[in-house]
Amino acid sequence: MGKYIIKVAIVFSLFSCSRNNNFNNSESDIYNKVDSLMSLMTLKEKIGQTIMYSGDWVTTGPTVSSNNIKLLKDGNLGAMLNVYSAKKTKELQKIAVEETRLGIPILFGYDIIHGFKTIFPINLGHAASWDMKDIQKSARIAADEASSAGLHWTFAPMLDIGRDPRWGRISEGAGEDVFLTNEIAKANVKGFQGDDLSKNNTILACAKHFVGYGAAQGGRDYHTVNMGQDELRNVYLPPFKAAVDAGVQTLMTAFNELNGVPATGNKFIFRDILRDEWGFKGFVVTDYTAINELVQHGFAENEKRATEIAIKAGVDMDMMSGANRFYLEALVNEGKVDADLVNDSCRRILFIKFKLGLFDDPYRYCDENREKEVTYKSEYLESARKSAAISSVLLKNDDNSLPLTKNQTIALIGPLVKDKENIIGNWAAAGDRNGKAISIYDGIKTYLGDAKILYAKGCNIKNDDKSGFQEAISLSRKADKIVLVMGEDYHMSGEAASRTNIKIPGIQTELIKTLKEEVPDKKIILILMNGRPLDLSEEDSLVDSILEIWFPGTIGGFGIADVLFGVYNPSGKLPITFPRNIGQVPIYYNVKNTGRPIPLENPNEDYKSNYIDSPNTPLYPFGHGLSYTTFEYSDISLSSNIIGESDILSISVNITNSGNYDGHEIVQLYIHDKVGSITRPVKELKGFSKIFIKKGENKTVNFQLTCKDFKFFNGKDFIFEPGEFEVAIAGSSDFSFMHSFELKL
Repeated sequence: MGKYIIKVAIVFSLFSCSRNNNFNNSESDIYNKVDSLMSLMTLKEKIGQTIMYSGDWVTTGPTVSSNNIKLLKDGNLGAMLNVYSAKKTKELQKIAVEETRLGIPILFGYDIIHGFKTIFPINLGHAASWDMKDIQKSARIAADEASSAGLHWTFAPMLDIGRDPRWGRISEGAGEDVFLTNEIAKANVKGFQGDDLSKNNTILACAKHFVGYGAAQGGRDYHTVNMGQDELRNVYLPPFKAAVDAGVQTLMTAFNELNGVPATGNKFIFRDILRDEWGFKGFVVTDYTAINELVQHGFAENEKRATEIAIKAGVDMDMMSGANRFYLEALVNEGKVDADLVNDSCRRILFIKFKLGLFDDPYRYCDENREKEVTYKSEYLESARKSAAISSVLLKNDDNSLPLTKNQTIALIGPLVKDKENIIGNWAAAGDRNGKAISIYDGIKTYLGDAKILYAKGCNIKNDDKSGFQEAISLSRKADKIVLVMGEDYHMSGEAASRTNIKIPGIQTELIKTLKEEVPDKKIILILMNGRPLDLSEEDSLVDSILEIWFPGTIGGFGIADVLFGVYNPSGKLPITFPRNIGQVPIYYNVKNTGRPIPLENPNEDYKSNYIDSPNTPLYPFGHGLSYTTFEYSDISLSSNIIGESDILSISVNITNSGNYDGHEIVQLYIHDKVGSITRPVKELKGFSKIFIKKGENKTVNFQLTCKDFKFFNGKDFIFEPGEFEVAIAGSSDFSFMHSFELKL
């Protein structure tokens, strides 16, 4: 051991410095240190930096196999995933630093998607808050908790535009809109990485999955993607560009193929776009075993050839496939892979390790005292409670059935009423699915106590057992209102969880119908817990109110109870369209027109672009979300009807709270480029503002647009073109344009 430590000290003397000096150095200074280190490294050790393996997950927690320990001791492992806790990561880091030839620290990564220990609403749900400060804060909290457990890196945010609710991973993204996803990308990157990666409460963000993963054919996970440059450049790439501009340090490859070339072997997207066009300097990691999957795609004849393709395409780190470990050295020795490609990848990875301060203090993240201090901090739990409340969306509220009052007795029915396992959702990192989670029952009980809650499970999520129906009916007859908590099991959304049927599963809807028939005089409120847009056409006709709460997180029960009892007036707006039926899918608000659009004055006209058995319109449009109060929009004004290339167009609107509750409103700005050299969407979100207005008061909301807001990719470059534009400010995407302006160049 002593010999190892002496060697470590000698190596570190070549490039280490005090913490303050280290992080004030320029990038060129850090690269000099990296190059000094690399001059001492063998080819095998350089390849080792590009290899990531997982700890073996067991029931008592994460551990590491003996094979991975040997790789670590030999200096042939650059990163590990699925290992956390200050104690465990320190033990492993100590091996990397003190028992290897050069003492290079390793990175610890983990899927910290919507919280680490304190779990926030699933990403699709949190996107419904349209609250960038809250989203950034949640990522900051996750980074603080995760970094205290020895983690340096999260595989988030997921920036795949999702427009097909059959796709299970739609729950992990920000929905269907480019502008909203761009803003959420920036908020997450800033939250995870902070302003200074030298601080040990920050972690690396990883923008994934590059690119087009959300457009999988048929909504089936990992499936083929084909799209033109118009759609790729104008829809699917911009969120990643926003993340790169925000300083994201890592990107992850997608599983899908794009236009015949699997993403992990796609030089065009990684070298031509990411590196050359965007100037990205961080490193690219594959998704789990993605290099070897090039063989299954039919893009490589064997794993060795797949390894060659991946590194030439621009992949730096191999997650779990073993491809770099087993084949890359031979490929270099055989002259099939230039050693400079390995050097480039190694350099990028080492640069990040220097940036994190791991060469200054490799144990700076492994602090058991800080881990105990920051995990489940009361202020973090309170933030999660707020996030759950502001992410809920009131889809329907006939006759003001909500909010509830404390003098009412409610029948609280459904398979998710007391559930603590599903409430934190999928990809819940190290979240506690039982002990710390707060159920909807727990939350409502804080307002009503047990005496005014008549609980019956009623049915299960998945099977057809109706034995609980009668108890649900009996209790409902004794209550003032019926509150149902229903939806999906968390396993029904997420990776490899695509569905061809997006209705509420099992016999839950049958229970709703039964209650409607047997207890017709009672208001029925449906609280919906799910990870995707569902077909709610039947439920919409049966119940009086629907509150979409997604999977709301650790303290979700408290946050949702705050909404149900009017302590927080619901303000969420849908980040994604809810279809009327599966036949409309994919459906999204910013479609393009056809040559035969449906005329507003005659929607039943023949030979138009419509369905013969369903309206074209969704059940609930993008941007939709009700409140316990009402907001009136008036006096929309433009600073000019004509703008030039260097001008700023100011647009204002007056918002009045004309209802009986104080509340927040998310004011949305849309434009329409009427004529373009390529066709443009009928509506595009270009701004939003979340405002608070007390009842009886009004506020003026101002937006500004410049020519960059009108840019689009025309097949060759991003341009803006002169012509007429329409503009509107509204509370959802369901509106008609009333104002216009002209762009003159």
